[in-house]
Amino acid sequence: MKNIFSICISCLFLTTLFAQENKISNSNVKKEGFKISLAEYNDKVHAIWAGQIIATLMALPAEHSVASVKWIDHINPDLRSRVLDDDWYYEMIAVKGFEKYGPEMTAAQLGEMWRLNKCGSWGSSAEARKQLDKGIKSPLTGHPLYNRFWFTIGPQFSADVYGALSPGIPNVAAKMAREYGHVNGYAEGVDGAVFVATAISLGFMEKDTKTIVRKAASMIDEKSPYRQCLNMVIEMADKGSSAQDVLEAIEQRWHIEYPNTNNAVANGGIIAACLWFGEADFLKTVNLASRSLDFTDSDCNAANAIGVIMAMKGTEGIPKGLMEEIGDTIKGDKMGKVEFNPAINESISELGKRTAKIGEKIVLLNGGSKSGNMMLIPIEPIIPQAAELFSLADYTKTWNPSWQLVGAGFFGPKGGTYLDVNENILVTYPRDEVRRLNLNQTIKLEDQKQLTIKVASEIGKPWELIVYVDDEKLNTTVIESISESAKWQEVNVDLTKFQGQEVKIRLFQNVLIKGSNKQGGSAYWKSITIL
Repeated sequence: MKNIFSICISCLFLTTLFAQENKISNSNVKKEGFKISLAEYNDKVHAIWAGQIIATLMALPAEHSVASVKWIDHINPDLRSRVLDDDWYYEMIAVKGFEKYGPEMTAAQLGEMWRLNKCGSWGSSAEARKQLDKGIKSPLTGHPLYNRFWFTIGPQFSADVYGALSPGIPNVAAKMAREYGHVNGYAEGVDGAVFVATAISLGFMEKDTKTIVRKAASMIDEKSPYRQCLNMVIEMADKGSSAQDVLEAIEQRWHIEYPNTNNAVANGGIIAACLWFGEADFLKTVNLASRSLDFTDSDCNAANAIGVIMAMKGTEGIPKGLMEEIGDTIKGDKMGKVEFNPAINESISELGKRTAKIGEKIVLLNGGSKSGNMMLIPIEPIIPQAAELFSLADYTKTWNPSWQLVGAGFFGPKGGTYLDVNENILVTYPRDEVRRLNLNQTIKLEDQKQLTIKVASEIGKPWELIVYVDDEKLNTTVIESISESAKWQEVNVDLTKFQGQEVKIRLFQNVLIKGSNKQGGSAYWKSITIL
């Protein structure tokens, strides 16, 4: 309990320090600005809400499934009544949070709004809700120590609203996306929120989607995998690669690294490519997201890209008839296993007006001014955010700093790597099943004579533990948990012959067990002791 408390205090301190370092100063803003009428601003905000709903429903049939092969120009009639979705519900709650707490709402306050309004139906958002219900406060609810899906798109698909609230002030949009994205994500997961919010903010004043992609990408640190993916999109496009070639390259490079179909990095690259090649056209952009690649988060990608185009064009950018297909009401009483009582029933157009009212306050707080029915918004240079990085190997720093983790893989259909911080159990799955994963330590053995490893498997999904000391294989044991009541298995290895020597101990996880017809699964590491 003491260690968990220390972790919480440390994370809170680091998050507070990060927020202070990235506070937007009006002294950095240039004098020139651009004008936008309140009517135009309201129309564009309304379009961002309506556009993302329409795009989501149009692309939904291809979500985590095979790509569409037919041109899409309407919403499937069976989906037109499904106007309650996590893609915009969390943004609706953010608006309520701003109305309750004001434009300087904290991540902790947004987290409380999530808890009260039952946000968190799937993925990293569901993990965040579990932590909120346990009493863990945001921003810790998105941190890798508390959220095993921190690298997925929960923050990314919820970030449209922060761009809508920050017309032409991208640093403010990015700051909000970073802070509030920590409710359900971290590092590259939140980099996705920063990219989307920045791009939508820029959409209010930029005329070219390629310029928007370049500028929004520059907000993210070069060391981030998310930025590296965006750079790949830009470099390939600049050299004349086709849209399909760029999209395929994204999947081959980044979806392999992040096997979950809802990972932020590969899907963020898809958003950038859809914007780059979509020519600010609604249908072309949606179809790029829906038709180009199998097994992606096509609906969220279409919605995020369309949010940028809506900031550029407003409601006139929505093809005729599509607004009528969704109507003006967001309603429903259930998302996944989460039930709402009373049911959700809100007007899209009124939601737009409420959002714009908050946006006006944010503009005025950040150097803008209002005269009559016009807003004057300062034009500011992009101020790149400080790097926010986390490696799967970092988990051992908390679990057991004596051991180095090598070859760990992100979550996918077969398993993944994370830390159950409440039980202090490390869960692992190899990035490359052939090369395997290992925990290793270099140690001089004085009086230590025995290595004891307490491990388990997923029920019915065994794995093989292979122990090396230097180049000598000392033990091979199949770890198979038959039931939760008899889950843990203890493996002992005699180290007597290595007394007085400095050795490297390597513990390999092998999920391709020779002669077994069972699919290997994640390894559970409770403790490793050398005594």
